[in-house]
Amino acid sequence: MLSYPQPGEITICEINRQFVNAKEFSDVQSKDAYGEILGTVFSSVPFDPGFLSPNHDQAMEQEVPEAATNIGLNSLTDTIAGSFKKLLFSSDNLELPAQASTQKISWFPHKHCLAFISGPNQVTVRDYEDSDRKDVCILTSDCQRDVKCIEWRPNSGKMVAVGCKRGIYIWSASYPANTATVRHGNAPSIGTFSRGSGMKMVLLDVLKENDYNQVITSASYESPFFTIWDVAKGEGTPIRRGLGSSISLLRWSPTGDYLFTANMDGTFYIWETSTWTSEPWSSTSGHVTGAEWDPEGRFILIAFSNSTTLGSIHFTSRPPSLDAQLLPVDLPELSFLIGSRGIEKMAWDSSGERLALSYKYGDDKYTGLIAVYDVRRAPIVSVSLIGFIRGPGENAKPLEFAFHNKFKQGPLLSVCWSKNIIFFIFFVHFFVFFCLTVIRSLLEFHFFFFLLCEIFCKVLAIVILDVCFPAAFFLFAFIGTVQ
Repeated sequence: MLSYPQPGEITICEINRQFVNAKEFSDVQSKDAYGEILGTVFSSVPFDPGFLSPNHDQAMEQEVPEAATNIGLNSLTDTIAGSFKKLLFSSDNLELPAQASTQKISWFPHKHCLAFISGPNQVTVRDYEDSDRKDVCILTSDCQRDVKCIEWRPNSGKMVAVGCKRGIYIWSASYPANTATVRHGNAPSIGTFSRGSGMKMVLLDVLKENDYNQVITSASYESPFFTIWDVAKGEGTPIRRGLGSSISLLRWSPTGDYLFTANMDGTFYIWETSTWTSEPWSSTSGHVTGAEWDPEGRFILIAFSNSTTLGSIHFTSRPPSLDAQLLPVDLPELSFLIGSRGIEKMAWDSSGERLALSYKYGDDKYTGLIAVYDVRRAPIVSVSLIGFIRGPGENAKPLEFAFHNKFKQGPLLSVCWSKNIIFFIFFVHFFVFFCLTVIRSLLEFHFFFFLLCEIFCKVLAIVILDVCFPAAFFLFAFIGTVQ
């Protein structure tokens, strides 16, 4: 029987293929559900994506409520203006960031330490092995802007790479007895506001692209090539051969023998990393929204934007051979039970036991849930639906989710949940669409005049959203401060 959380419930854990749900989330309930079994409780980490932490010097001078008000208003205007422009304009450039699949949550491979993007310019690190339960660590820098992806270094100490505008920022944990070494020529920057004597993260290095305005995701959705970096030397080698449109996704195989790259136009490539040759593939089911390797690197599961069937590429020979075959992995419940038409995000447990999926559209009953599947890999991949998990509060939606890489007790899934103001955005979108439709009907036989009107409306919208709207917010904030 499928596990289904009722509206108003929140999913806490899975035990024997059944999800434990409760009316609210608390450490006491988590301890009763799984704490005694695992010996630890993974507390939730509240965060406000609209709040940007001030820099280290400002934190000493300003009161928290004052900083939160000013910066929160700035982020609010940017967020609302950006949302409106995505709804009003059909430019491909505006849609690219939403389509790119990036790593926004990452577990440290060897300890229970979680890093996630908690704001436009910052990353939050939560160490669950900290017995004193100190505050989270915030990674932020004056130049670290428009953060898109994060990833822990797999075979070293606590070092995390942050991909953002102008380059890749390398942070490392620094303790009193083990001070991180900054590469020659780069000044250190302490990026934490945690109280007490907890872990500090030091900015060790910045790997900069030639184009400082380029935004780094897993590759860069603004460029049709990717760069392989030698972190020790700070040198990057761009790979440009055979690539067409902008890159949306990169995935290394667990053994490092292969690299999977996906483009915005629905094409994708598998590269062997000894000579950097590749084999191109193409899809008629939209662009790739997710790709996950099996634990041994023998095949890769791929999700598409306009399909509820996964693709499984199996290698028929050992590396560096690129001989492979594509097999379908059916998910009948997504189309028949939910009514979905495509997959938004995907995560696969490193043990190969659990697969988590979020999906587009579908029945209101299943909106905002994550489907969890049991996976079998022999002789080929097959999956069976266990049930669904629900986040806290009404209209909660999964923004990002990821499994712990090496959690010994079983699959451990972390999810960033969010509440969206659906009605307000829909109303504005509907109003503008209605006005343009009326103009089109009135000027049905005068296409040139309609085009001029449409251009005028769009220019006016840009002025309102980017100039008048932010100015009004800051004016209100200024008046409130004076009073």
